Amino acid sequence: MEKYLSLSGNHSSNKRSLEGLSAFRSLEELILDNNQLGDDLVLPGLPRLHTLTLNKNRITDLENLLDHLAEVTPALEYLSLLGNVACPNELVSLEKDEEDYKRYRCFVLYKLPNLKFLDAQKVTRQEREEALVRGAFMKVVKPKASSEDVASSPERHYTPLPSASRELTSHQGVLGKCRYVYYGKNSEGNRFIRDDQL
Repeated sequence: MEKYLSLSGNHSSNKRSLEGLSAFRSLEELILDNNQLGDDLVLPGLPRLHTLTLNKNRITDLENLLDHLAEVTPALEYLSLLGNVACPNELVSLEKDEEDYKRYRCFVLYKLPNLKFLDAQKVTRQEREEALVRGAFMKVVKPKASSEDVASSPERHYTPLPSASRELTSHQGVLGKCRYVYYGKNSEGNRFIRDDQL
């Protein structure tokens, strides 16, 4: 009778790899970090599961995931989704800010009201009250990308180098080997910089 199972780092996006979980009906903690799991994630009914971490996967559809978890994990108290597109924070995307994360927390608590911890942060009474009042309206709606938009936008290749320095004929760097070794006690780094280089 296993109560704890970690399948982190298996890098398996295959649904068949999770089919065996149905044999662990008494499971209380399940760690599925770094597995490339996507929106097609299907967990079996785990009535005793109270801790689930799905960090650093490929989950984008938050509402679908939360509806599924509410159905198959009724005792869930701790959930972590950090590192997924579905969990908007500044570490995953520069376009997201603290307000996006607050809306996300409110929506998750609306869908899963029994949570005590979300993404390693304790759920506050104030968050729980706000989820009851506003949670249904905190769903993030994304416009669907049409195939016309994808076809009409030119593909860009980004490079850290300016376009002038990418030409093979205008190369300005030299690689050499120096036998000089500095044995002094003080830094002399700036003595090699000339005035015209400043």
